[in-house]
Order: sequence, then C-alpha cells, then structure tokens
Amino acid sequence: MAIKTVLRMGEPCLLMKAAPVAQFDTPELHQLIQDLEDTMQHMNGAGIAAPQIGVSLRVVIFGQKEPIAINPRYPDADTVPYTVLINPELRFIGDKVENDWEGCLSVPGMRGIVPRHLKLHYAGYDQYGNKVDRLVSGFHARVVQHECDHLDGVLYPMRISNLKDFGYSDVFFPNQDFQDD
Repeated sequence: MAIKTVLRMGEPCLLMKAAPVAQFDTPELHQLIQDLEDTMQHMNGAGIAAPQIGVSLRVVIFGQKEPIAINPRYPDADTVPYTVLINPELRFIGDKVENDWEGCLSVPGMRGIVPRHLKLHYAGYDQYGNKVDRLVSGFHARVVQHECDHLDGVLYPMRISNLKDFGYSDVFFPNQDFQDD
C-alpha cells in the first residue's frame, strides 16, 4: 500500500498542464495507478489525478470498486464505476449546465458551487492501452470534468461563478463530516 501526500492548492504541479502518457502496461504506470488508488481510497475521494500526488502525467482514476459502497464525502451522489482514464479527451453534449457543490482533496476543508456540463462523452485509455469510451451524465460527468481539469492545471475554485458560493465545508454543512475534505 502506497498512500501518497496529496498536494494542496498553490503547489506548482497543480497549476501545470500534464504530459501525455507515451507507454502503456509498464511497471511504472501500474505503480502510479496503485498509488492513486491507495491514496484516493484512504482519503475517501470520488477521484484523483496524477498531478495531485506530484506526477505531471495525464492520468486520472475515479469511481467506486466492487462491492460498491457509498462515498462518505458524497453520500447522496449516484455511484460511478471505477475507471482508469489516461490521455482523456472530453466532448460536451449539449449546452445544459448544472451548478452543484464540489470539494477537492487538494483544497481541504472547502466546498464551492461549480457549473459543469450535464452530459459529456469521454474517451481515452486504461493502463493496458485498451480504449475507454463512454457517454455519461450527472455526477459521473461532474467527476470526470473535475478530475480532467487537474490535468490542465485547473482547480475547481477557478470555475466558481460567485465567490459567495465558496467556503469552509463545516460552515456550509455543519451537520456533515466530510473527512479531510
């Protein structure tokens, strides 16, 4: 088990555009995926991107492995299948945007209302080089957009329309425990 330190907002690696992965199915890539998975599970994250642990590569993971459990940080959210997504490409479907609360392991203790496209198509590869290709909506689409933003040096506070909708989790949600959020 290799739980890594999650970089926090302000760290240079979080503000850079990450490099594409050139080779699949390598020991280094498998170790990175395992480190991301261990760290995400330890932090109860809905997803995590390689730059968040200091690796500037276009790799994200998100979702829940079987058996599917409720994520304590997003108890009311739909379940998202566990996915490794490398060198992702996103295409928004339609113009419909939804505003909803987000948090981030790199912005601990804070939450904000972020506009995100409701539907999208994403494609990329898993760690073995197999094609990943999905059409998704709702919370699944939100998670993908949030994690892929990390690959372009964008953190969710940069997308908040009104800073009145950004603040400490325990102030906005005094009766909820977001655990290291």
